[in-house]
Order: sequence, then C-alpha cells, then structure tokens
Amino acid sequence: MLSLRQRALVGGIAAGALSVGVGTLAVFSYIDARVSQRFDTALRDRHTQLVVGLSVTTQNPEALRDLMFDPNYSTPYSGRYWQVTNADGEVFTSASLFDETLDEPLGVREGAEIWNTSGPEGEVLRSVYQEISYEDGTVWGVSVAESRAQLINERRAAQRSLLPVFAVVGLICVASALLLTSVILRPLRKLRSDVAHRWDTDDDLKPDDYPDEVAPLVGDLNQLLSRNRDIVSGSRRQAADLAHALKTPTAILRNELRTLSEDGAKTEIAQEALGRIDAQLGRSLARMRAMNTAELTHSRTNLSNSVRRLARLFKAMTEEQGKHLEVIESPEIWVRMDAQDVEEVLGNLLDNAVKWCRRTVRLSLSRKKDCIEVSVEDDGPGIPEDAQREALRSGGRLDTSVSGSGLGLAIAVDLLNAYGASLELGKSASLGGLHCRVKIPTATRSTSA
Repeated sequence: MLSLRQRALVGGIAAGALSVGVGTLAVFSYIDARVSQRFDTALRDRHTQLVVGLSVTTQNPEALRDLMFDPNYSTPYSGRYWQVTNADGEVFTSASLFDETLDEPLGVREGAEIWNTSGPEGEVLRSVYQEISYEDGTVWGVSVAESRAQLINERRAAQRSLLPVFAVVGLICVASALLLTSVILRPLRKLRSDVAHRWDTDDDLKPDDYPDEVAPLVGDLNQLLSRNRDIVSGSRRQAADLAHALKTPTAILRNELRTLSEDGAKTEIAQEALGRIDAQLGRSLARMRAMNTAELTHSRTNLSNSVRRLARLFKAMTEEQGKHLEVIESPEIWVRMDAQDVEEVLGNLLDNAVKWCRRTVRLSLSRKKDCIEVSVEDDGPGIPEDAQREALRSGGRLDTSVSGSGLGLAIAVDLLNAYGASLELGKSASLGGLHCRVKIPTATRSTSA
C-alpha cells in the first residue's frame, strides 16, 4: 500500500499533469482557431484587393498581373494564387498558377464563400470565391487561394513557441506538488517527532499545536498513552505483588527443609528443586516486567550509577571471600532500559562471575559506535565454546558442584532481548576466564522476549 507521502505526491503530479494536458489542449485549440481566423482574414483582404484591381481592368484583364504586385503571384506554384473568370468562360490567372486553374464552387451563394479545394500538384488550398457585378455590366467570378501548408506551418510555429512555456508550467506543477506534499505532511512529521520525544519528557501531547484535522488523533493518542501507562504500572505492580506473595511460602518451605536436614533427613534434592522453582518464578516475573516495560514505555536509566551501586555491593561480597573486583568506569552513560532490569542483568552476571572466579572479577563500561557495552570478566575456568549455547539455555547447568539454579544467564538473556539488547559469551583475553559482553543499542528497538 502506498504511503501518505506517495499518495499525495502521485495525486499532485497526476492532477498537475491533467491540468497541464487539458490546458495545453485548450490553448492549442484557441491558437488554431485564432491562426485560422487570421489566415482567412488575410485571404479576404487579398480577395478585396483583387476585386478592386479588377474594377479598373475589366476591359483588359491581362493588366491585373501588373496591378497585383505581390512577388508570390509571380512565382510558379508559390502557394498563393488568384483567378478571374468572365461570363464567357474566359479565365485569367496569376503567373503562379502557370498553366493550372482553380476550381470554383457550385451553387454559389450571395457574398464571398471560403472553402477548401485542390490546387497545382495536388496541394490543398484555402480559397475565397465571389461573383462580382461591375458598373460596366460585366460579371466576374473572382477567386483568391493560398496553400493550407502556410496555415499548418503557422499553427506549428505557434505551438512550438508555447511548448517550452507548458514544459515550465509542468515543472512548476511538479514542484508545487512536492511542496504541497511537504506542507500537508508536516503536522504528521511533527506528531511523529513529538511522540518520540514525549517518552523523554513524559508529557502529554498538545492538540492545539496541530491542525483541526490532526487534533482529534492527538487526543486519542494521549488517551492511548495514558492507558498504556496504567497497563504498565498495573502489570509491574501485579508482578511485584505476586513475587511478594510467593516469597513467604517458599521461605517457609526452605525453613522446613533446613529443619529436616538438621534432624538428619536428606533434603538436598528437595532444596535444589525449591531453588529451581524460585529461579523459574523469578525468571517469569522478570520477563513479564521487562516485556511490559520495553514494549509500552521508554524508560531511561543512568547506567553509570547502576554500575557504581552494584560495584559497592559486590566489592563487599568479594572481599569476604578473599577475592577482588576491578571496576573500570566511564562518564555518565544513559540507556533506554528500566533501572531494575539493568541491575538484575548485571547482578546475575556479577554473581555468576564471583561464584566461579579464582581470584579476580572485572567490570567495565564503555560507549561504542552504535551501542553501549558492559563487560564482566573473570579468571575462572570459563565455558568452552561448544557449551556456551547450553549455558544460555533455560536451566542449562554445566556444573552441579556449585549451588545455583543455572538460570542466571538465561534470565539475563530474556531481559536483554526484551529491549533489543544482546549477551555474548567468550573467553577473556586478559584474565583467561569467561567474558560476558552485554550490548545495548543506542537506539533501542523493542522486541519480544
């Protein structure tokens, strides 16, 4: 389907072309009529000259050749001729007819008659004929003719002189269509821009800033945006309520398992299963929260602040375990992600790195050409290249010797996918362990997780 711009442009060009075409036909028709009228007027004037000249030479018609001094009358087959015929049928012609004669119309009416006839060598002539009675009692048929080629040439010359004018008019019509399209679509472009920047300011759009035809749409958009805000808030609140409601039963179950374990019962399998249930619930709630946030809002988070906050938390944790966390900070960097989602992703990656490292974990933040990159590296055993895909899979645990649900990386992937971001695994070039690289596009495109 054609866009509004294409429709307006095609419609404007079509209307302009139609107008130019109709205008061209109308003007050419008018020019043809005017040229024909002027041609016939000139022909009548020459006929009048011949009638006047004949009035003084009725007794000596041969003298007409001297009186009609137009050079074209003396040039054979020049396209301009005259002829007079007396009552006895004698014919006297201009030298241009050479040995030819002009046809005379049958059933002549009163007054001069203009008609088309054939001439020398088959040329088409425009002729004026009239029977004239002179004072000496003689009656003469007087004809003046001129080749229609002259008329056609005059028409073509007039048309050729106007073609550049109509070409310019056509270009003006196209330019006008482009300008009109731009002017008409300007409110829609403004609306698109305002909707995009509205996420930054969180202000409603102002219908009074738009034409009357667009203002109702702006009002509907405001209602839709307000409703979406309510949906997002409600969904996140429900997710939080659900998470809170599940914490108490799982805490009770965990305490009961701990008590049974202290009494000598074997509860390892049950505790691991409960841990995986907690992780799966956490993952589902995180995905629900991220999808609502990414698809219906454009949150902005100071990533540098989140990194500093997590660094303080995990530095204390690593120091307790005799390990070290290095943080390479960058100037203030903002990303289009919810702060809670950002910190959950980085928290999972740091928790995984601290759990598996031997001594050192490194967290760095940098700005690339088309994305923001967060790197988490460690000096642990890492993950073989052929097992990295399994590590990102839901519940894919590569080693059960360390406690955990195995969902940390999978949860991070789900959250990042909701914002069009990605997680890449590799080997740390400097530390030798796992290198987790988070790439957040600077122009985030929401996708379904």
